[in-house]
Parts: sequence; structure tokens; C-alpha cells
Amino acid sequence: MTVHTLNELLLVCSLVLLVAVAAVRISSRSGLPSLLIYLGIGIAIGQDGIGNVVFDNAELTQVIGYAALVVILAEGGLGTKWKQIRPALPAAIMLSLVGVAISVGVTAAGAHYLVGLDWRQSLLIGAVVSSTDAAAVFSVLRKVPLPSRITGVLEAESGFNDAPVVILVVAFATVGPVDQWYVLVGKIALELLIGVAIGLSVGFLGAYGLRHVALPASGLYPIAVMAIAVSAYAAGAMAHGSGFLAVYLAAMVLGNAKLPHWPATRGFADGLGWIAQIGMFVLLGLLVTPHELVNDFWPAVVIGLVLTMVARPLEVFLSLLPFRIPWQEQALMSWAGLRGAVPIILATIPMVTGIEGSERVFNIVFVLVVVYTLVQGPTLPWLARKLELGAGDEGAADLGIESAPLEKLRGHLLSFAIPEASRMHGVEVSELRLPPGASVTLVVRDAKSFVPLPSTVLRRGDELLVVATDPVRDAAEARLRAVARGGKLAGWLGTGTNGH
Repeated sequence: MTVHTLNELLLVCSLVLLVAVAAVRISSRSGLPSLLIYLGIGIAIGQDGIGNVVFDNAELTQVIGYAALVVILAEGGLGTKWKQIRPALPAAIMLSLVGVAISVGVTAAGAHYLVGLDWRQSLLIGAVVSSTDAAAVFSVLRKVPLPSRITGVLEAESGFNDAPVVILVVAFATVGPVDQWYVLVGKIALELLIGVAIGLSVGFLGAYGLRHVALPASGLYPIAVMAIAVSAYAAGAMAHGSGFLAVYLAAMVLGNAKLPHWPATRGFADGLGWIAQIGMFVLLGLLVTPHELVNDFWPAVVIGLVLTMVARPLEVFLSLLPFRIPWQEQALMSWAGLRGAVPIILATIPMVTGIEGSERVFNIVFVLVVVYTLVQGPTLPWLARKLELGAGDEGAADLGIESAPLEKLRGHLLSFAIPEASRMHGVEVSELRLPPGASVTLVVRDAKSFVPLPSTVLRRGDELLVVATDPVRDAAEARLRAVARGGKLAGWLGTGTNGH
């Protein structure tokens, strides 16, 4: 590669990114998941499109796809609220283990008996499409506020089910006889345990370090957080565990650890997640050859029907039997099992290993993902409203509190803006009743700053600086959030802290 080639590559990549960013606006208005637009961009510049770029390196696509998935899972884990996901963990684990087994078996049987594929190809397709995709699911679900139990189950499932599916796909794509079922179950259990142990360990150690070491620049915190999350993936994979589960759990621990400069970290991770999605989907669009998809269109539609109308509902119903979840919620969870980048990337594994018929497996999976995302994505908000599940948990807006450590003073500087929907509007500074050792030191209002009096009344849009000593930092932040939700009567309503 020369400097001239680099210049051309940078120009093309920047233009693709700008088009993809503009496409997000189209996606949000049309209701289509953005992944379809990114795939379309890749196809448009590919060998059958206007760009006429020939790209057929499945191995490179798999490597870049894995790297992008690590970033996407890390971003998803950082945004996962523990209080929302904790009640949903048992149901999500059942869907990720028992549910995946049911989905693989039913889908593989449909591919074998209805389409005529051999059992290895059928099992490969069943395993590949049994993993729901977080990016695809939540690009649609963000438009519809849902009860926390539904979003918690779907989010946890999409973070957990990648691990067993990857193990199954690798096993079915191995040249030679496939391991016995009990051997596969043992491998899945061992890799999951290793992934859990490493993910939690790295997450807690990283959170402890970032909370007790003041870095010289605020911009270093987002980099450190992402580096810790990615290191969890690498450590998990090198220890022959589930790296995907490790990175998701480590990021979830970091995301709930109240780290310094957290809004900046979330913004940084969100931007990296978008870049990873765009790059991954465009590359997958480049890899596919559209004129070769025609012969596999109807087989993909048939297999997709089995997956969507039989396998997924059966998976949800049997996995959630012990939890007594209402049928309306089960119906929505069945329809919300969107497939996205994960199945397409996993479909490159048999191509790399040289399994016979792997190109057809890839084409069927690609068509299936595109067709059923087009069907399920736009109709998911409509179904939620019909099932009367479109009203999520209501309440006052939470505070996005930024925290910066004051190492020499053994304290923390908390900063936040009062949102429009916050019940902190109209509360006097003295009515915040912050714990001893915490105090509001500055208020910024209408671009002017002043030191508040105890009688100063707070307003929407005010920006506050609160200094808190290290021992009371958590109590001060909890109290501020309680007042934001409950107003000046937060303590009376049971949302205060420390008896206030």
C-alpha cells in the first residue's frame, strides 16, 4: 500500500461513513433497522453494484466481524442497567441455553425435510440463525418504550446467546465427524463458566482501578474503559472460554460501577459502536454476490418461516414456562427475535473451514436475515401497541451525573444538568438535604454562574456542581437521583437515602 492508495482508501471510507450517518435519519423515519441500509451500501459498491469492487475474502470478513462484535457487545454491556436486567437473568439464561437448543433442532429439521439440505448444512443454518442480534433488536426497540421485564430479557438474551451458538457453529463446521451431544454440552458449559469468571473478574478489577486512580485527562477514561472491556474478550478467548460473554459481562460491570466522567464514556462507546456496525455491515454487503442469491431465495424464505413462526415461538414458550410470563409478552418476545450481523458473520465460519456447500449456507442466511428483518422490524412497534405493551415504565427523567475525582482532596466533583422532566425543578438547595461532606458549590443558569444560597430555587436546565468527599460520594449521588425522581418529598416517598 502506497500513500496514494491510503489517500484513496481514506476518501472512500469517509464518504461511506457520511452516507451511513445520513442513512440513520432515513432509518429512523422509515422504521427499518439501519443494518439493512448499511448492507445496501456494501452491495451498491460491490461487484454487482455501481462501485464494481470485487471482494471475496471470507476470512478477513470473519476477523473484522469478530472485532466489530466485540465493540458492539462492549457498548451494549456499558448501557445495560443492572437493576433492569437482574430480574430478567433466569429467563434470559433459559432462552440462551434451552431456547437455543430448541431453535437449532426445529430449524435444522425444517431445512432438511422442507428444503432438502443435508444434515450438516441444516444444522449449520439452524445454529447460525439461532442467535438474536442486539444491534438489530434495539435499533427497533428504542422507538417503543416497553416494560423493563421485556427489554431486560431481550437485551440479556442477545448478550448471552452468542456464546453457545458460536460453539455449535464451530463444532458443526469442523471437517470430520461432529462431537457427541454430551461432549458439545460439556464444552458449552465449560466455555461459559470460563467466560463468566474472566468477564466478572476483569470488570470488577477495572472498575476498582478507575474509581481509585485519577487519570490526568478526562479523555483517557473512555479509552481505558473500552480497553478493559476488550481485554476481557481477549483473555476469555485465549483461556478457551467464551470471549463474547466475557466482554459483555465486563462491560456490564463497568457500566454499573459509577465511574468518573461516565457521560463522556458512554458517548465515546456509542460512537465506536456505530462505527463497528457500519464497517461490519458494509463489509458483509461487499462479500455477498447478489446474482448468486436468486436460487437460494425461496429456500431462505421457507427456512425463515420455520424459524419465525415455529422455532422461535416454541423456544420462547418452552423456555419461559417456569416464569409465568403473560402470553402477550411471550408473543412480543417471539416476534422480537431479530437476526442481524451475528448470523451473517457466523455463516463465514464454514466458508473459512472449507465445508462443502458453505457458500449456499451463507447465501441462505444472508437472504433470510434481510427478508425477515424487513418484515419484523417495521411491524414490531405495531405489534407492541396491539398487545398493549407500548407503554414503558413511566417516571421522571433520571440525571446524567458526571463525576471527576479530586485526588489530592480525596473528593469528587459531581456535575449534572436538570432535565426538563426532572422533579428537581422548584426545589430549594437546602431541600436537597445532601449528606454532610457534600455541598452545591456552583449553579450555571442562562450562561451565567453563581454560588447558590440555601434558599436558591433550582430550575429546569440549571447545571450544578456538587463537591462530595470520598466517603459520601455514593450517598450524595443517590440523594440527587432520589430528588430528581421524587422532588422535595423524596424522603417522605421512600426514595431518599440515609434516613432523609
